[in-house]
Amino acid sequence: MTTPYTPFRVINCNIERRPSLSRNFHHLNTSLSSAFKTILRELRQVPMQIDASGTIKNASVKILDAFVDSVFEFADQPLLPSQVTTNFRPIHFRQHSHACTDKRVRNSNFAPVDELKEAVLITEIEGNIPDNFQEGVYIRNGPNPLFGRLKITKSIFGRSSHMWVEGEGMLHALYFTKASDGSWNVVYNNRHVETETFKLEKQRNKPSFLPAAEGDSPAVLSAFLLNSLRFGKVNKEMSNTNIFKHSGKLYSIAETDIPQEIDIFTLKTCNNWDVNGSWKRPFSSHPKRVPDTGELVIMGVDPIKPFFEVGVVSADGKKLIHKVDLKLKRCTLSHEIGVTQRLIKYNGEEYARIGIMPRYGDSDSIKWFEVEPSCCFHIFNSFEDDGEVVVWGCRALDSIVPGPDMGVDKFEWFSRRFRPLNSDEKNMNTSTEDGLLFSRCYEWRLNMQTGEVRERNLIGTKFSMDFPIINEHFTGVQNRFGYTQVVDSIASSTSGLAKYGGLAKLYFEEADTRFTLIKRHCEEPIKVEYHMFEANTFCTGSAFVPKHGGVEEDDGWIITFVHNEDSNTSQVYVIDTKKFSCEPVAKITLPCRVPYGFHGAFMPISLPT
Repeated sequence: MTTPYTPFRVINCNIERRPSLSRNFHHLNTSLSSAFKTILRELRQVPMQIDASGTIKNASVKILDAFVDSVFEFADQPLLPSQVTTNFRPIHFRQHSHACTDKRVRNSNFAPVDELKEAVLITEIEGNIPDNFQEGVYIRNGPNPLFGRLKITKSIFGRSSHMWVEGEGMLHALYFTKASDGSWNVVYNNRHVETETFKLEKQRNKPSFLPAAEGDSPAVLSAFLLNSLRFGKVNKEMSNTNIFKHSGKLYSIAETDIPQEIDIFTLKTCNNWDVNGSWKRPFSSHPKRVPDTGELVIMGVDPIKPFFEVGVVSADGKKLIHKVDLKLKRCTLSHEIGVTQRLIKYNGEEYARIGIMPRYGDSDSIKWFEVEPSCCFHIFNSFEDDGEVVVWGCRALDSIVPGPDMGVDKFEWFSRRFRPLNSDEKNMNTSTEDGLLFSRCYEWRLNMQTGEVRERNLIGTKFSMDFPIINEHFTGVQNRFGYTQVVDSIASSTSGLAKYGGLAKLYFEEADTRFTLIKRHCEEPIKVEYHMFEANTFCTGSAFVPKHGGVEEDDGWIITFVHNEDSNTSQVYVIDTKKFSCEPVAKITLPCRVPYGFHGAFMPISLPT
């Protein structure tokens, strides 16, 4: 269920590529000599009479900056094979009053884009936005590195680099307003999340934080140390993973830090949200609203003690009404949390444990359940059912956030694991590493009286799935339907990066009718309906939009950002969940390319006209 990690995430050096020890020392001597000459020049500019701690601090930062500039060389990370192309062209959108130019397109939609200077009115919509669609804003978060591609550094200490989940957050928003005559106005905007570290590097106008996620051990350790000394932080505040709403306010979040409040109308970054000073640690990317009470359950994972804390925020967002240290013995990477009407679910410290705790409980009140080893980053829902806690999630045999064993060849590491499954999981040869990232919808049933665990796959091996969503009105209570993004395993394996070539609707209470006439296995698949896109078209940030005045759980639409890599066109699709496999009811063409990202949400609000 979880992937343990240590504070230092490093890759072992390849000994065969190292120069001899004597050459290393000679190179180290020469490089340090040059570095200290630069530092000496900086020292001469420091005032001789120092009478303030601020002056000392500024002088120290200048000296350290001079050392970093002399010893470390920043460079763009090498492009993956799928990103290298001779078809390099700017894209001009002329249908709008002010053209939008994307000069960095390389036939890869993982590349960053520039901010728009103002919101753009959408003029190209195929189909119709339904009359009973809700007014509101559809927002998706995702990485958009400030200075082009993610960086690597080279130095006397070796190499260090960012990992694929990094990059400053950018919000992409689509605003839906209905005019008095019943017609729809749709406006698009994008904007970086301006964290403190974003503003710092933007003011410096150059990369300043040394990558500290992966690389040679000395390089990663020196990055940790130098970032801490210069900026008081080991890593940048990314805020690129998710967005959520609580007590009428919108927040952007990545689980490495606290959230940023966002003005929902302008996308301007307002303030950091630490619940009035009571939460000073990382914050879950997937906080959950409690059914009925409106409270917000959060968690924070840290590489230093306390490793894992859970909190409950009041419905008005002004007070932390409960906080507990789970007293784990090691740090774990835990990305998701679930709630029921009375209980919360979180991932524990080992590879295969689920813990159940009363909402206002403490570490002694946790009931642990041993489960089959796996990795689950996202869940659909969790709820109580006749003495059992039921958890539905997306489960794979390996983590998409790799550890130190990944090696230097990222493309090969991801490419093998994204391959489709050719056999059932029980018959897999895990030593080949093929298909280990194939993610299947899964069920855990945890009996609170007996401690028994029942678990099973809910789907077969036709498609890998992730990024599950439900109608949020059913969070924490039993639901009938769920939706996921469908992984294109071939495209993902070819590119070395996850690509989602369709959507799926899961019917949790209905069996797959294809299995009714043959001998059923104990893992009977549930019914799944698919909405697959045209070739080389992929989605991110899918969200459920409840129908205004809807009665049934699946009365609504799936809305998602979609990009066609052949035409290099980005759109938003609106898909009727009652007619899931049919064509989208609306395809909204966007004025600029929208890079692939992470999570999205639809916020029903009344927008100014």
